[in-house]
Amino acid sequence: MVYIWNDPSEVPADFGPSVVTFGNFDGVHRGHQQVLSQLIRSARLNHARAVAVTFDPHPALVHRPEAAPEMIMGLDDKLEALGELGLDAVLVVKYSLDLASLTAEEFVEQYLVDCLHASHVVIGHDARFGRGNSGDLDTMKALGQKFGFEVQVISEFGSEGYPLHDDDGKDRRCSSTWVREALQEGDVATAAAVLGRPHRMRGEVVHGAARGRALGFPTANLASNASGLIPADGIYAGWLVDQAGKRWPAAISVGSNPTFDGVSRQVEAHVIDRPKEAVEDFDLYGQTVVVEFVDRLRGMVAYRGPEALVDQMKLDVVQAHDLLIRR
Repeated sequence: MVYIWNDPSEVPADFGPSVVTFGNFDGVHRGHQQVLSQLIRSARLNHARAVAVTFDPHPALVHRPEAAPEMIMGLDDKLEALGELGLDAVLVVKYSLDLASLTAEEFVEQYLVDCLHASHVVIGHDARFGRGNSGDLDTMKALGQKFGFEVQVISEFGSEGYPLHDDDGKDRRCSSTWVREALQEGDVATAAAVLGRPHRMRGEVVHGAARGRALGFPTANLASNASGLIPADGIYAGWLVDQAGKRWPAAISVGSNPTFDGVSRQVEAHVIDRPKEAVEDFDLYGQTVVVEFVDRLRGMVAYRGPEALVDQMKLDVVQAHDLLIRR
């Protein structure tokens, strides 16, 4: 069981000792996973608790909201992904201008030492923290000597160990930026390679224009406030996970339905292999579901009428089914 704390006051006074790291962890990609797996190993060796400190909202949304990157995943999905790694606890710190005003020493003392009783702090070579990002690795080492914790420096996954390559064949460090770039290009396969799992969105299924149902391809439409970065327009093969946790193969459409002169972007999933004996009872409306993107089948195209669109949709469903079954 992983403890989730949304405020330092929720941390038990006798909690610890702990091995701690901190960061935004947007996407919880393979770089994050490498850092956290080493943190967990260190915690086990030192008979301590493994703890990650993360921030909500993302600091960029507080300091420069007009230029903030889109978040790869919502907080609930981030906490779920962190919990699956084997951490003992996650502390979610509300990011604010007051928090940003803390000096590097004040942040470390208040959150890592007094709150979590850190015996070890795990950080990367380029870690920055404290007011104006004034704290760095040397700062943390000096604070470790002052407060009595050890500092462990870890390289993130990518250019070392088992490398991943960019389009030019060069080693590239796993990063949230790389995931965003891939998703904005519709390259969900590369995003999955960096993430270590398919990219996902989570949201409530709402009523749409019902065009898919009229054409013989009913879809589960995600609400406009669904969490997770929306990939580029196109048709994808993927999975829909319903509220009960059952996974269904799906052909997923992202776009504005140009054949019907649509304007707003929508994410809608047509579930393949629905139970034919109870197809009328297969009702996802009102459920909170997860949509996972496995591979892109094609871009979004405006067809000359519903008949041509239906023919293409039949091909999309077959291609999505074959691709997902092979995997």
